[in-house]
Amino acid sequence: MSRLIGIFDSGLGGLTVARAVINRLPCDRIMYFADTAHVPYGERPLDEVKGFALGITRFLVERGASAVVMACNMSSAIALQPARDIFPDIPIIGVIGPGSRAAAERVFDGPIGVLATSGTVRSGAYSRAIHTFEPNAEVIEQACPAFVPLVEAGLVDTEEAEAAVRDAVEPVLARGAKTLVLGCTHYPFLREVIERVAPSAVIIDPAEETAGDLVKLLEDVPDCGIEAEHRFFASGAVEGLIRIGGEFLGMPIYDVETVEWGRDLHQPYSEINTGKV
Repeated sequence: MSRLIGIFDSGLGGLTVARAVINRLPCDRIMYFADTAHVPYGERPLDEVKGFALGITRFLVERGASAVVMACNMSSAIALQPARDIFPDIPIIGVIGPGSRAAAERVFDGPIGVLATSGTVRSGAYSRAIHTFEPNAEVIEQACPAFVPLVEAGLVDTEEAEAAVRDAVEPVLARGAKTLVLGCTHYPFLREVIERVAPSAVIIDPAEETAGDLVKLLEDVPDCGIEAEHRFFASGAVEGLIRIGGEFLGMPIYDVETVEWGRDLHQPYSEINTGKV
């Protein structure tokens, strides 16, 4: 019997995780939630993003998710443990732990560069996580505020994108980094550009590592013999999810269910004074 797996991000970035999960668990159904009303998360206050993440987690659980993936590094940094505390019976995983573990395995190559949103860099989550696996690692965290807007606009193979990548990546390379962690799930959309700018760097994509951890967590891969049907939700604009998302996943997305904060979703968790969402 197929399971229902909830995956969410601020926008299109979490589709990198969704694709990896679909490839590894082809019989399971995906509910993908894009909080496009609030994208990008990177410049928002941490408490505000925590509220969004916990509200979306509740939305997915209430619709039958048997597991939830926070396919957003900033949400993973600040809301993963609170979500696990609130929903102890639902497996909930993030992307920072799996990505950090993979990066720590490369520590002897030199400093580890983490490309992330400003919010994730402010949280220090990657540095802490990598140091749990390798205390002696040198971690260079680089905020890349231009990346998410470029991806959301579909401008990933442009001169503007290459200039933004050079501005962010070259200072990290100059400090000796030979491993680059894509510390935001939007960034794999820019992977080809990043590889052109840093051709000798090892690129760590936490999306693949996260999908592998999810398979281990769920313990079995069902054999159904049929193609699973997936659902897509957005709290704001849907055009990018239909156009870019369908192309990226290799499947048409005909319908995105539009939901609204305060109507279809509970208000951000930070505004709720009860002990549970």
